[in-house]
Amino acid sequence: MTESSVVTLPLDELPAGSSLKSVTGRPSEIEGRTALRVELTNEASAGVPGVDYIDQPTFVLLPVEFENGVIEVDVLSRLAAGAPDYARAFAGIAYRITDDSRRFESLYVRPLNGARLNPPGPRMNRGLQYFAYPEWDFERLREEYPDGRYEAKADIGPDEWIQLRLEVQDRNLRVMINGGQVLSLDGTKSAPVRGQVGLWVDIGTEAFFSNLSVSAL
Repeated sequence: MTESSVVTLPLDELPAGSSLKSVTGRPSEIEGRTALRVELTNEASAGVPGVDYIDQPTFVLLPVEFENGVIEVDVLSRLAAGAPDYARAFAGIAYRITDDSRRFESLYVRPLNGARLNPPGPRMNRGLQYFAYPEWDFERLREEYPDGRYEAKADIGPDEWIQLRLEVQDRNLRVMINGGQVLSLDGTKSAPVRGQVGLWVDIGTEAFFSNLSVSAL
């Protein structure tokens, strides 16, 4: 059996050795705990969609290596001031981030599409999203896979702590939210590589991260 290494970070401050990629990251008090508050920088938010934001390398890059294993984190997200009308409080995990952030995979939640808010139309089934940078953003996945296999319904909402768990093995991904499975993929879109882990956010989002655990095989 392959031995695993476990890294735990409370995220009550910016971990030593971290770097900020088009985001800010600072400790903040929220819902009775200290967490790391992450938002896009003003420069990124004012940039070009598809270049500076929207499924781009916008994350706190952590000094944690990962290829296969389990990533767990608590995340609370909500709309930031001045958020565009299409913002959904996007926040999640980037993983297998290669040097210079040229490639990575990500799983993020859209709490404003959460089932408990009873959103209209297809938004109900878009509570979370997988994508692989740079080739496979959400728009291409949605166009080429109209069955929505890279998105899923989730019983979540904004301004609440969400327990997010990713189980990654080669091109297989299993996602748990608050202890229940919400997505299972056996055909993710990037070849497995060893990289780093990041706390990812997108446009119009104020996100808080706490209690990160990474079990890397």
